[in-house]
Formats: sequence, C-alpha cells, structure tokens
Amino acid sequence: MRIALASGWLLTAFLMALLLTRGALAYARRRGMLDQPGQRRSHQQATPRGGGIGVVVSMLVCLPAAFWSFAPTWPPGILVGLEFALFLVALAGWMDDHRSLPIWPRLGAQLLAVGGFSASLLGLGMSWWWLPLLLGAGIWSVNLHNFMDGIDGILAQQAVFVAAGLACLAWHSAQPMLALFAAILAATTLGFWCYNRPPAQIFMGDVGSGSLGLLIFAFSAMLWQRHASALWPAMILSSAFVTDASMTLLTRMLGRRRWYAAHREHLYQWLVRAGMSHGAVDRTYLAWNLLIAAPFAWLAWSHLRLGLPVTIIVYLTAAATWLALKRRCLRRQSPEGRHVAA
Repeated sequence: MRIALASGWLLTAFLMALLLTRGALAYARRRGMLDQPGQRRSHQQATPRGGGIGVVVSMLVCLPAAFWSFAPTWPPGILVGLEFALFLVALAGWMDDHRSLPIWPRLGAQLLAVGGFSASLLGLGMSWWWLPLLLGAGIWSVNLHNFMDGIDGILAQQAVFVAAGLACLAWHSAQPMLALFAAILAATTLGFWCYNRPPAQIFMGDVGSGSLGLLIFAFSAMLWQRHASALWPAMILSSAFVTDASMTLLTRMLGRRRWYAAHREHLYQWLVRAGMSHGAVDRTYLAWNLLIAAPFAWLAWSHLRLGLPVTIIVYLTAAATWLALKRRCLRRQSPEGRHVAA
C-alpha cells in the first residue's frame, strides 16, 4: 500500500511538472521572456526561459502532500523551513527572470532562505556552531547550480541523477520520508527535462536553477543530520558540477578576472565551443556520473571508513579530468577564440 501511494506521488509530481512547464512555455512567449543568443551564451536562437516554475510549484504542492500521506519521520518544522526557503529562492529567481534583479536583493533572499531552513534543521538538537557552514554551503549550492545552467538539459539531467542518488542513500539510511522527498525531486525534474532536453524548447531560468540548488543542499543536509557518514557519498554524487564550478571560479580568480561577471568559461561551455553538441556534452557529464560518481558513492557508503579518502580521490580525479579537457579545448580554439571577455 505504501509503495503504491509513493508511486502515485511520483507520477503526480512528474505529470504536474510536465503540464506546468508546458504552461510556462506559453506564458514566457506571451510575456516576451526570451533568452537571446549572445557572446556569453551557448544557444543559437531566442529561447523562452522560466520553465523551472513548473518544478517549483510541483515541489511546493507535492512535498507537504506526501509528508502528511505517511507517518512523518521528521517534525513539521522541517517541512515549514523547507517550504519557506524554496518559496523565497524561487520568488527571487522568478522576479529576476522577468526583470534583472540586482545582486544584493537576490543574495539577501538566498541568505534568509538558507538561514531559515538551517535554523529548522539545527533546532533538532545540532550545535548552532554549524550555522556558518550550512549558510555557506547552501548559498554556494544555490549559485553553483545557477552557474551550471548554461546549455540544453545539463542541469535537469544532473538534478535527476543527484536526487535519485540521494533517494537511494536516504532509503538505505532508514529515512523513507527523505527518500520520498528526493525521489519526488527527481520525478519533478524529469518532467521539466522533457521540454529542456536538446534542443531545448524552454530554459529553466533562475527560478528553477536556484531552487534545484537549494533542494539538493537541503536534502543533503537532512541526510547528513541523520547519518553523518552519508555526507561523503552525497558529495561524490555532485562531483561533476562542484568541480566544474569550483575550478572555473578558481582559474578566473587566479587570472585576476572579474570572477563574479557573466562568462562562458565553464568546461561544458568550452566543450560546446570546441564543436561538441549540447547533447554530446550532456552525455559526457552523464558518463562521469554513471561510471565514476555512482560506483564511488556506493563504495563510500558501503565502506564508511573509506568515505573521506574515496571522496578526495574522486575530486582529485575530477580536477585532473577538468584540466585535461580544458587544455584539449584550448588547443582546438584559434588564438582569437581563447579570450573570453569578462
């Protein structure tokens, strides 16, 4: 009975996101919410944005419904904190998708959202000394996923993979409610992906990318709160995006470029400029996830004492791969094409 009910919520989340994304597509066209091609963008034609609102609304509806459909294993305050944080980050992103929002209001909304959720998590008995770490990790996750939303399908694909992996980790940690939450995120994002896969009919927009970053952080933090050793496999699941965003930021800072300015220097963008299609780049990141991230996350989970060293090995390997592929892309670029204005 429980399996049937959980399956019903997964199907509901998928269909709701699918229909809402279709509605967002019509809305974006009517309102002229189009991302135009440009020097710092990887698409070739004007494309509607803001489709991530389908993911957000579906999650806002399905999470509390699923929470009260089963015997809750988490206090209601966690759900309230999660819903509050998701609404706030999504609202700031939705406003930015309509009209560019200055950085400080966006950062303020993110800080308030992550802080509110972190407070609800720390209220379960954790030391409040963890608050700065949670704030930093949450805000980084929100913006990291926004940075990585630059070509067709890549963020939606990554979110489905990470959410599914977190669901498996939560299930094996005897956290069925959290497993259902993460599975709902995977199903919801899959519904959006149907319109976002190459060639994309609609982009996620800030409303979706920031919200996915928040939810992945929140579910990872909840898993860590109940089972500290699960932090390492959770980090391995996100290794592709964390490495790309971090290495890109580091190289821009070392090169004394404006690291906070818009750019096209992530590895996935270099691969597209080197001649790969969006679909081929998506498959490259998927190959890392399936061949490296998934098996090593399982290894870190099944051998808890190896969790930290396995995570370090994965990230060092990811960094070396990033550097090798970046050099390969640079060799394929003409001297004029190697400079990206910042």
